[in-house]
Parts: sequence; C-alpha cells; structure tokens
Amino acid sequence: MRGIFRSWGYTSEICSETRRILPELRKDALDIEAIRTTVKPDDIVLLHLSIGSVVNDVFASLPCRKAILYHNITPPDYLRGVQEEVAMNLAKGREQAKRLATVASVNLADSAYNAREFEQMGCASVGVLPLILDFGALRNGLDRRQRALFDDGKTNILFVGRCVPNKRIEDILYAFHYFQRYVDSNSRLILAGSYNGMEAYHAYQLTVQKELKLRDVVFTGSIPQQSLNACYRVADLFLCMSEHEGFCIPVLEAMALDVPVLAHAAAAVPDTMDGAGVLFHQKEYDAIAEMMGRLCQVSPLREAVLAGQRQRIERYESRDLPKELRGHLAPLLDDAKGR
Repeated sequence: MRGIFRSWGYTSEICSETRRILPELRKDALDIEAIRTTVKPDDIVLLHLSIGSVVNDVFASLPCRKAILYHNITPPDYLRGVQEEVAMNLAKGREQAKRLATVASVNLADSAYNAREFEQMGCASVGVLPLILDFGALRNGLDRRQRALFDDGKTNILFVGRCVPNKRIEDILYAFHYFQRYVDSNSRLILAGSYNGMEAYHAYQLTVQKELKLRDVVFTGSIPQQSLNACYRVADLFLCMSEHEGFCIPVLEAMALDVPVLAHAAAAVPDTMDGAGVLFHQKEYDAIAEMMGRLCQVSPLREAVLAGQRQRIERYESRDLPKELRGHLAPLLDDAKGR
C-alpha cells in the first residue's frame, strides 16, 4: 500500500510499535510515537486494525483525516490458557475496535465477513477491499534442496499458517490419521508456520501426533519464502481446518500454484475461496480423509477443482485493486495536498 500511495504522488510512511516490528523490517517503519506531534489536519492516516495496541489509541487521538482497514481480531477465548498475553491483547483489541467504529470517515474490511463484524461493532457502513497481494515472490524463486527433500513419491498434504489454536492444527492431525491409515499409507503432512510464542500449543500437537502414531509429519517452523515456495510446489493437497480467519492468504497462494484446496467453511474462508476449491461444514474426519484421497488422485474431479481455482485466481488478479482502493479513499484524497 505504501508503494501504491507513493505511486500516486503522496508522501507515505509506515508507523507501528517498534518492538512489534521484525528487526529486518525496522528500516521501513517509524515508531508510532513519531507521528503524535507531526501529523497535520490535512494528513491521512490509515489504520490496519487487527489486535489490541497503543497504535489504536494514538490513531484515535490524531487530529487528521482517518481511514480504517479492519482485518478482524481473533476471539480471545482461542488463546486462553495457551498464551495469556496474546489473549489479553485480542480482548483489548475488540474493545478498542468498538470505540473506533465511529472515529474514521472511511471504513474498510478485507472480506465481507470482516465488514459484517465491524458493522456489528457499531460502524455504520464498511466497504470491502480484498488484501492486495503480489504472487510474484511466490511464483519466482525456489529452494531446490527443500523441494528435493519432499519430492520423493509420497503424497504431500500441506497446511500453511501460524501455529495458533484457532487454526485447529490438531484437527488436521486427526484427519491425516484417517488418511494415512485408511486411504494412503505412503503420505506426509507438512505444517509450515512459526510456533514462536506458542510452544505450549505446539507441544500439544506433538502429543496428538505421538498418540495417533502418525508417521512423516513435518513441522517446519518459520521458513524463508523460497522454502515455502518449495512446500507449495510439492503439495498434492492444501488442507485447512481453521475455525477463524479474517481472510486466509494461504488459500489463494495454494490456488495460485495449482494446489487443490480442501477447507473448513468457517469465518471468511468461503469469501476468500469464492466458489472455488472444496468446502466442508462438518469435521467428519473419515469423510474428509476420503475426499483428500479423491483430490490427490489424477481424476476428472481434481481437474475440475483446479480449473475452478484457476478461474478464481484469474478473477482476483484481473481486479484493479489499487483503483478500487483509490475509489474507497476518494472522500479523503480529493482534498489532500500531496500528503
């Protein structure tokens, strides 16, 4: 977005809490305190609202034109007893979101699901703008050693996402148990995502894996982009059991790399899939395992699913999202003086 704003001729900077920014990204961002005294009435500040933070309070106090892009805030109950600090920040974020519902002149959400939720918090009208994604880094560059490691004839089931309880990674393990035992014994499960700060939840997953006697389960932890690209390239199926997503980027990434998607129809996932892939509403692990097997085999069903996903990605990439963004922000941009 910063690049888009700059391409329009506006000065644009990113501000956040420095302690929340990865060290390698700090050269691209300012601390939120830096804008308290520098923002002027004609300036425009866009808040990405996704968790409780001092950023939200600073935003509310700024004397300027304001817009919000709501990314959803995970219900804190998912984190209770697992990561209390995160649970506290999520609860705080939901309270802040209610207070912010009447603060901005332009309110957006990155899915229809999120828009409905923000409106339920008291926001009068919320526009929908999907996340602006560039699949270039996904399609270009590949860790060949990583690919060779997994490209060994086994059927690879993939999930990509942070190790957090709302993702329900244990449910993926249960479904994979049925798949590996009754459908395809020569199979592997790749769970790609960081579990930093979620060690207790990760330990629970390892316990489930041991109790189910699962073989060939790989927890990659945090990996670089080229290694992630390799995981997608070797995947025969992308399986998502998440119960709460505000958008779910990996669903589109899998589709962009021609991996069939089988996903739980929860929260914003159906919005993001937009009629493509295969959705299920009940977590019946044996039935899910059977469908996993059908989607992994070369068949008319698999080809039909992939064809639908290609159409979904074509619809997404054919949208002029920068133009849509400008349209949403028009009430603020029209009178702004290059700021």
